[in-house]
Amino acid sequence: MDSLEQLRAEIMEKVALYCRLRHGADAGTPFIPDESRIPYAGRVFDAEEVTALTGAALDFWLTWGDRSREFERRLAEFLGVRFALMVNSGSSANLLAFSALTSPTLGEKRVKRGDEVITVAAAFPTTVAPIVQYGAVPVFVDVGCDGNIDCDALEAAWSPRTRAVMIAHALGNPFDLGRVKAFCDRHGLWLVEDNCDALGSLWRGRRTGSVGDIGTSSFYPPHHLTTGEGGAVYTSDPQLHKIMLSIRDWGRDCWCEPGRDNSCGCRFDRQFGTLPKGYDHKYVYGHFGYNLKATDLQAAIGCAQLDKLPGFIAARRRNHDRLNELLAPLASDFVLPRPTPETEPSWFGFLLLRRDEAPFSRNELAQALERRRIQTRNLFAGNLLRHPCCESLRPGVDYRTVGALPMTDKIMNDALWIGVYPGMTGEKLDFMAAAVTDFVRKRHNT
Repeated sequence: MDSLEQLRAEIMEKVALYCRLRHGADAGTPFIPDESRIPYAGRVFDAEEVTALTGAALDFWLTWGDRSREFERRLAEFLGVRFALMVNSGSSANLLAFSALTSPTLGEKRVKRGDEVITVAAAFPTTVAPIVQYGAVPVFVDVGCDGNIDCDALEAAWSPRTRAVMIAHALGNPFDLGRVKAFCDRHGLWLVEDNCDALGSLWRGRRTGSVGDIGTSSFYPPHHLTTGEGGAVYTSDPQLHKIMLSIRDWGRDCWCEPGRDNSCGCRFDRQFGTLPKGYDHKYVYGHFGYNLKATDLQAAIGCAQLDKLPGFIAARRRNHDRLNELLAPLASDFVLPRPTPETEPSWFGFLLLRRDEAPFSRNELAQALERRRIQTRNLFAGNLLRHPCCESLRPGVDYRTVGALPMTDKIMNDALWIGVYPGMTGEKLDFMAAAVTDFVRKRHNT
């Protein structure tokens, strides 16, 4: 045993050395303006993540296990909620969150086919996809210039069939949680916070994702922390937690963790439905579910990333502040981002919304920046209803809208964003701001 432990220590030492040489700061090439690529986001890691992953690989527990349990506990603690469940992607997190609301165990509060769910079309598709795929009716509300829901339209969106609100915090800037939560409470609606772009954001001192009934996160490499692929759902509601645990783990009724049996002590003693009495509880299914679990390999990386998360959030805020300061002189051409009142965003990106009178188009700006090796992104779907995936949906039947969604179309046509992730250096931020400024000034002079 001593020799095994010694060998493990030697492996870890070599892996850490390799990581420093292959991935460390000194291993990178210097930044060369107009030649070095500036991505909008990316992984930020060091030897801690790689050795944690190596340790999990040596243990070879390939599914959910002790590291996953630790990650879930620590994530819940960070967010200030009672329960967190790790899943295999942020998209799966949204699927699981919405699926939980359709559980028959919720009685009259469950979302049924044909019920309505308020959302926005200026969204990433997987915020909306579970609603459509289940057979509920998304009700699309317009957004403000920041991409967040226009709360003035909420009452107009409500109908006796409305059961939930499911929306994201756009680019890390929280939507008006005070008004949205009050609206949901007034009408007895579920609130799902798609927190995939906002992990670490604060509203009145509370973490976003912890205010609604369920919050969701993505841990894809561009996000606030990464496990490669991965995500999470979280809640403080024990019933919702139990439902989501069931649906995440094939829909089974049993709550035993992988590799453990008979935690309840009555695995072969109970009656379920019309099954034979004593049917193995491990193979009783209370929901139509999936296997959405992540692995201990991913969770090992996630635990190391959680240690760095406060620093990541601080860096995102600093980088966003720096771009805001540098681009402030361009306020006549762009609507520049401002935090929602009573919030401290954990920014995902820096949004530039072209004003109508600006002498250039969004695509002209995007192409100019891309030529200078600066990666840009539109605000996700822009207007999801204009995408091919919605062509088969019938307005007024499969979905409805509140008004013509003019700002949603404005964002579709005139918005882009650039990166503020922790891997950005001051040199890169200055170059990006200068590139935007140079482009705008040249357009005004032509």
